[in-house]
Amino acid sequence: MSDYIQEQGTAASTVSRREERKIIFASSLGTVFEWYDFFLYGALAAVISKQFFAGVNDTTAFIFALMAFAAGFLVRPFGALVFGRLGDMIGRKYTFLVTIVLMGLSTFAVGLLPTYASIGIAAPIILVVLRMLQGLALGGEYGGAATYVAEHAPPGKRGFHTGFIQSTATLGLLLSLVVVLGSRYISGDQFEAWGWRLPFLLSIFLLAISTWIRMSMEESPAFVKMKAQGKVSKSPIRESFTSWPNLKVVLTALFSINAGQAVTFYTAQFYVLFFLTQMLKMDPAQANTLLIISVVIGAPFFVFFGWLSDRVGRKPILMIGLLLATVLYFPMFKALSHYANPQIDAASRQAPIVVTADPQGCTFQFDPVGKARFDSPCDKVKTFLVKQGLPYSSVDAPAGSAVQVTIGEQRIDGFDEAAMRSAIEQAGYPAKADPASVNQVMVVVLIVAMILIATMTYGPLAAVMVELFPTRIRYTSMSLPYHIGNGWFGGFLPTVSFALVVYTGDIFYGLWYPVLITGVSLVVGLFCLKETKDVDIDKV
Repeated sequence: MSDYIQEQGTAASTVSRREERKIIFASSLGTVFEWYDFFLYGALAAVISKQFFAGVNDTTAFIFALMAFAAGFLVRPFGALVFGRLGDMIGRKYTFLVTIVLMGLSTFAVGLLPTYASIGIAAPIILVVLRMLQGLALGGEYGGAATYVAEHAPPGKRGFHTGFIQSTATLGLLLSLVVVLGSRYISGDQFEAWGWRLPFLLSIFLLAISTWIRMSMEESPAFVKMKAQGKVSKSPIRESFTSWPNLKVVLTALFSINAGQAVTFYTAQFYVLFFLTQMLKMDPAQANTLLIISVVIGAPFFVFFGWLSDRVGRKPILMIGLLLATVLYFPMFKALSHYANPQIDAASRQAPIVVTADPQGCTFQFDPVGKARFDSPCDKVKTFLVKQGLPYSSVDAPAGSAVQVTIGEQRIDGFDEAAMRSAIEQAGYPAKADPASVNQVMVVVLIVAMILIATMTYGPLAAVMVELFPTRIRYTSMSLPYHIGNGWFGGFLPTVSFALVVYTGDIFYGLWYPVLITGVSLVVGLFCLKETKDVDIDKV
């Protein structure tokens, strides 16, 4: 084993600067394209809800669309097991090729998929299957890219080099938003009819480029030497998760950094978009444009905090990021509401909406199997208010009481849509955010602040994950906690948070989900996570 370690150290130190740049570029570009494919669905969730979930009301359709979005995240840990095992047994390069082809073809197929109006219930079923294939592919991508780059990086530069891999998710999101905006421009009024398909169809060209890039890459020298010496793990899954010392590290990584990092990333780059368009009724094109500007400003900080972690350590940066998220999310989103839609913010203070009803007549409007009916007067009132993007508070009434809605000084008995619309208009609630009244500078400042928090928790992540696990099972061991954190804790954030808002009427209530997770991760990280900056990854 000592000979192997010595050879590894020598091999890593002889990689030229030019080769380092090629490795980083080739690994990062292919991963950007794969994130682009995966994130398209999130950028188009509102349109997809109309095309594939047309058999239910708008609010439930949007929740279903978010659940289909989350389905891709649900299977990511299984992809981590499948492709992590392959990566540790047959090599990083060929695993890269399989994941990119699977992702590209399943994304292209979404662009060809008939809608609910054409083939009925088969449309959303096929859509979810394709999303799950995307999730499987992505489950094998990240661990391979991070491992591949880190195993080539010289000592003292792992954070900096892997920081480029960390930026690929944001760059993939940025590319998806730019392509969606371009497709809106090209298709105009026909975007919801057929223009939404263009970004998915474009993925076939990105697949060709990515495959060519992956074919030109050499296998990781660490894996080549390990294979030549006959030290490749025969059962990386068993070695990773049945040995308590390694399993303890896996659990620490999951609950101290991966879960918290995941919700900071998806809050800053997904939930904020849902919040702007669904809660604050901002024009989608304007919201996407402001998010793009924010992402462009914030993206370099993934690399910056990776570089900084090479100097001050991984743990301090990660813990500060989690602390800031826990403390600042509520005030930042309240400020975002004020600057993005000042009319609705002012109206909700001057003429608050209160729903008074018997709790037994109100249901939690979240139905994963689509069998429940939300047709009580209370349910209809709450559904209507949420569809309008209006915040409200709920007051319990005695058993058997009829629902009452108070809008400012006006009281409405039962569900009377016409009366509610009239009262809402008189109270000064806008139907949509006025683009001219949006304080675009402050909206960008707030989104950038959220992205900076995400870069603090995500920038050093690949380096610390690689440094926690031994080479022979590194791909498998680091992939599973990462994709449980990002696939489950992060992936379900939009769905859970939106359902909480529907249930409570408080547009900020969904923030409790990320705040609780970052708080738990902060505590676990402070007491259980060790510093790994100076670790020799060949001796882990």
